[in-house]
Amino acid sequence: MYLYLGQDVMMPYEDIVGIFDLDNTTWSHRTRKLLDRAEEEGRVIFVGEDLPRSFIVCETEEGEEVVFLSQFNTATLARRAASNSWSIKASEE
Repeated sequence: MYLYLGQDVMMPYEDIVGIFDLDNTTWSHRTRKLLDRAEEEGRVIFVGEDLPRSFIVCETEEGEEVVFLSQFNTATLARRAASNSWSIKASEE
C-alpha cells in the first residue's frame, strides 16, 4: 500500500521509517541535526507549496534515508494511512 504525501508524491508503507510533527520535534538538537545533515546532503524533498507541518523519513531501495517535508500534519497523514480512500494497494496499480 502507498501513502499520499502531497504534490503527486506517494510512498510505499514499507519504505516509511517515521512520520514526525515539525513543531513538536524540531526543538530537539538531534532532530535539527538530522534535518540539517539531510538538507546539506540533498536528501530533503518538499512536497507542498505551503509551510511544512510534518516530515516523513523514508528509506530508499539503496538504503539511503530521504526526508520529505509535507504541508499535511501528522494526524492527516495517519488518517490517510488508515483510510482506503487515500491509500492505494499495490495490486491496484
